[in-house]
Amino acid sequence: MSASFTGLGAAEQRELDEIGPRWGHDIQRHRDRVLEIYRPYLAKAPKEGVTVTRDVAYGSHPRQVLDVFRPQSGERMPVVIFVHGGAFVRGNKDVNDEVYANVLYFFARNDCLGINAEYRLAPEVRYPDVSHDLGGAVSWARANAQRFGGDPQRIFFIGHSAGATHLATYVCDPHVRPTAGHGLRGIVLLSGRLRADARADNPNAAGVRAYYGDDASRYEAVSPVSHAANLDIPVLIAIAEYENPLLDIYGAEFLHRISAIRGRAPRFIQMARHNHITMAAHFNTAEDTLGREILGFIARVG
Repeated sequence: MSASFTGLGAAEQRELDEIGPRWGHDIQRHRDRVLEIYRPYLAKAPKEGVTVTRDVAYGSHPRQVLDVFRPQSGERMPVVIFVHGGAFVRGNKDVNDEVYANVLYFFARNDCLGINAEYRLAPEVRYPDVSHDLGGAVSWARANAQRFGGDPQRIFFIGHSAGATHLATYVCDPHVRPTAGHGLRGIVLLSGRLRADARADNPNAAGVRAYYGDDASRYEAVSPVSHAANLDIPVLIAIAEYENPLLDIYGAEFLHRISAIRGRAPRFIQMARHNHITMAAHFNTAEDTLGREILGFIARVG
């Protein structure tokens, strides 16, 4: 994998390749190092022609805010909302001064209206509260996208990690999904925890318990995979080669359930040589494979 493909220097790519197979042995340390590696590259990444309006409230809670990334020109653009992860108990729309804004810069630079959404965290809130937050962000986009040049009828939502969990719950779970409809044209699930579990080999089991409660007998009923039959819009699922334990399996399980129901498989991507954090951190670098896949998905859905 050349530097021209990854957007990183050869030494940094070698370090990521070394981290990959060891990712699950010390996720926190590896996460911090990945963010440190990408930060200077993203600081130099192109951002021209994009106007950012920050911390727009979509609800009354201090964390119910979003940033809007608007290209210099464009009308009736597809809207791309992104929501971060954080094992249900942590995370911010700006994990540092470059990530996760890089995701929305990429889409804004490619003729989409980008929205970077924040949400409340456990243990302050519990299932299914965060999915209601996502619904609030969608409602804001439907009401306000047009004045920023976006098309409120073409809203696509990308969730990463726990963000993908909340997104799949919002769209699929009958106890959460708005009676008036979810208002989305398509979703992208990146490295999502699509099954709730507090197994001993889940390093984020405490976060699962904080959000879903201690009663493991309820986990099947609240897991997005249990409600795959209710997914009524196109989906793209992506996992990393080096995931947090079990997330690749749950992504494949969600794929299988949808495929069995629909009679054909949706787009499914395993990003070679990527880990759980590079799945989001690499957007707006010279490596645009996943970004182009998502743009193609948006174009096909229309």
